[in-house]
Amino acid sequence: MHINPRIKISPSENQSLHFNKYHGLPAILFVVALAVLLALLCGCTLSKEAPKKMKDLEYSIVEDKDIPEKLKKAIDEKKAAEFKISFQDGDSMYIVHGYGEQETGGYSIVIHDLYLTENALYFDTELLGPKNGSNPQKKPSFPYIVVKTKTYKQNIVFE
Repeated sequence: MHINPRIKISPSENQSLHFNKYHGLPAILFVVALAVLLALLCGCTLSKEAPKKMKDLEYSIVEDKDIPEKLKKAIDEKKAAEFKISFQDGDSMYIVHGYGEQETGGYSIVIHDLYLTENALYFDTELLGPKNGSNPQKKPSFPYIVVKTKTYKQNIVFE
């Protein structure tokens, strides 16, 4: 088969008008999409401001024998998975963070902070694994920590 390079195929008059009519449409759509995207991003920030601490709260770590029965029952029901609960008993508030089932014993929990802001009470804890060289129990454990403080109206934020 031989193609003659001298033959030109040109669009019909209707096709040419149709092409010219929508020639700038992709550029216009791009500019509009870009403007919308910029407008949406103006309200976003990349950094998260830390809440303003009003005061550190006094607390005590509660031993198992001193946990109120109702709270002890709630802990036993929830301990298989991570949980975060609070419990009020008169003027006292108990804040509990459980870390769920762990494969072995030997875990400990560190309290980094318990403080009050204008809108919330922040409770920051961390689960630490068994120390290197230690010989933890080979049976599963359910580490949790219970702290007692006075009652506050603010919501609790677990960090």
